[in-house]
Amino acid sequence: MTGPTTISVLVCTYNRAQNLTETLKSVIAQSLPDSYTWETLVVDNNSSDQTRQVVEELRKQFPDRIRYVFEQKQGISNARNTAIRESRGEILAFIDDDETADSNWLRNLTEHLHNGEWAGAGGRVLPSSDFVPPAWLPSEGFFVSGPLASFNLGEEDGQLNQPPFGANMAFRREVFDKCGFFRTDLGRSGNNLISNEDTEFGRRVLAGGLRLRYEPSALTYHPVEACRLKRSYFLHWWFNKGKSDVRELGYQSNVNGLFGVSFRLVAGLVWGIGQWMVSIEPSVRFSYKIEVWNCVGQAVESLRQWANVKQKGRNGKPSAKP
Repeated sequence: MTGPTTISVLVCTYNRAQNLTETLKSVIAQSLPDSYTWETLVVDNNSSDQTRQVVEELRKQFPDRIRYVFEQKQGISNARNTAIRESRGEILAFIDDDETADSNWLRNLTEHLHNGEWAGAGGRVLPSSDFVPPAWLPSEGFFVSGPLASFNLGEEDGQLNQPPFGANMAFRREVFDKCGFFRTDLGRSGNNLISNEDTEFGRRVLAGGLRLRYEPSALTYHPVEACRLKRSYFLHWWFNKGKSDVRELGYQSNVNGLFGVSFRLVAGLVWGIGQWMVSIEPSVRFSYKIEVWNCVGQAVESLRQWANVKQKGRNGKPSAKP
């Protein structure tokens, strides 16, 4: 580090007043050298609960550490984009409004971002220590990490060749100048489960030739509420993940299929249904069921985009990605 660098911790929140106090207290308690200049910026994304009161109470105790901004336009991407514009830091760190951070989280996450060698970093997001997966849920892996907001690539640091999760990531400010902001057609809005706004941005950063770093010592802990440990939640999440994946790519006019749905996707759906029906072990059976719901989500969004393009064509407008 060649000199003092300002850091902004960005907390975007929507109707999580009960969790927000612990999140902000864990951020305020970060262990950083006195030479660091940093702030916590809370963006209230049109909450209807006691969010503002929670933030104001903490601001009275820590007036130099917390700022509050209200963003009326619903959606996590709208809130994050507002946070970027309103922040003062040269390095911008993101944490979810229901997480808690290890006391060295911010220092470890941003340690290698001061000299410009790395454009950004992602830390580990772990479930709360009392989390015990039910028998029907695979204990770890691809199907679990997304719905539980878990990001764990092990304990070895180094270059990160995949996007970090928005629950624990940081970027130098100029990255947003170069790569743009978060896409507002992706990400949660209100209570929907559309995703990919963070990973789509990370893919853009990597595609632009910038380097990201994995910092396993930058730890945050994500609670696993009872509602997330229901089969219906996982199926709903993966259905929306399928929609999000197709929405991220946009309409593909060269798809070999019917009504915008590729034959390959249909084949995957049929295969997944077959495996789901014949599997006996609960977690394996549920994994195939998740695949089916994910394929259905992809099919629904593909059909929607196909219909939108056809409608534009009938209105005399040139076909384009929605």
